Amino acid sequence: MAIPTLDPNAPAFTRRCLNLADPRLGAKALAASDEFFAPKERMLDPEPAVFVPGKYDDHGKWMDGWETRRKRTTGQDWCVVKLARRGTIEGVDVDTSHFTGNFPPAASIEGCASMTEMPPDDAQWHTLVEPTALHGNQHHYLPVHHSATFTHIRITLFPDGGVARLRVYGRPALEQSPASPAEGGLFDLAAAVNGAHVVCANNQHFGLAANMLMPGRGANMGDGWETRRRREPGNDWAIVALARPGVIRKIEVDTAFFKGNYPDRCSLQAAFVAGGTDESLVTQAMFWPVLLPEQPLQMDHQHVYERELAEIGAVTHVRFNIFPDGGVSRLRLWGNLA
Repeated sequence: MAIPTLDPNAPAFTRRCLNLADPRLGAKALAASDEFFAPKERMLDPEPAVFVPGKYDDHGKWMDGWETRRKRTTGQDWCVVKLARRGTIEGVDVDTSHFTGNFPPAASIEGCASMTEMPPDDAQWHTLVEPTALHGNQHHYLPVHHSATFTHIRITLFPDGGVARLRVYGRPALEQSPASPAEGGLFDLAAAVNGAHVVCANNQHFGLAANMLMPGRGANMGDGWETRRRREPGNDWAIVALARPGVIRKIEVDTAFFKGNYPDRCSLQAAFVAGGTDESLVTQAMFWPVLLPEQPLQMDHQHVYERELAEIGAVTHVRFNIFPDGGVSRLRLWGNLA
C-alpha cells in the first residue's frame, strides 16, 4: 500500500479547494499538440508520480506524466483539459517530479468557459498564470487571481518537455449544484464535487481524509481515510467544511473494504462557524454540539443514520470522530440548504 504524503510547504489553496482536474470527478485531457513520449492523460492521474528505473517502451524511457518530443521547430506545446466542474480557480500545481533533464523551462495556464466538450477555435482564453520559469523534479504552486468561472484550462509549455502532474485547485460554481442529490431532494453537503473540503485531520497515515468526500463507493481499502494504529488514549478525528450551510437530515458512514481495521464506533459534532482560521477550528471543534451520538460500526458496511440525529439547526462544519482509530471509505451528509 502506498503511504499518502502531504506537502507541508503547499499553500492553503491545495487544502481548501477541490482539484477540478481530477479524472475521478470527470476531468479529461482533451487534446495536446504532441504526446510522443508520454500521454496527456497521465498528467491528471490523482496518484503521486512515480519513477520506474529501467522501464522503457517503444518511444523511449517510460515517464509518469505528459511528455512531448524535443521540438525542432518554432512554437510551443500545449494541452487542453476539461475541468470536472465549472468553477473559480484559486491556484495550480505544475509538478515536474522525476523530470530532470526533460522538464519545460517555462509554462503558462489559460482558462475559458465553453458550452461544448472542446472549446471552439474562437473561444476567449484568459491568462491565469503568466509564463513562469519551471525547475526539474519539484512542485510549482502558482496562485491565480481571477474572479471568473471556467470550464477548461490550457497549459502551454515553452517550448516542450514533460509535466508529471497538473492540479487545478478551485471551487465549483453554485450553478452546478446540487451535483449529487439524494432521494427526497436532499443535498450532499459533504461531497467534494459540491465544494466540501477537509479542513484538518489528526492523522492520515494510510489514507487521506479527503478520500471520504469523493463520489461513489470506495474502489478498495486505499480509497478512503485510514489512520495508524492508536497506541495512546483518545480517538482520531477529521474536520470537514461543508459545501454550503445546511441542516443535516441524514448521515451515511461507509466502511467499504475495511474489515480488520474499521473503527469500533463513530460520532459527529457540528456547528455554524462564521469566522476564525483553520487552526482555531481544531480547538473550537472539541466543544461543538453533538449531531450524532456514538454509534457502533461494522466491517465493510454502509451505515445510515436519520432518527439518531440531534436537532441543532443549520451548520457549516462537522467534526467526524472515530473510536479509537481505523478506516472509513465515505462520509455522506445529506441535508437541506440553509
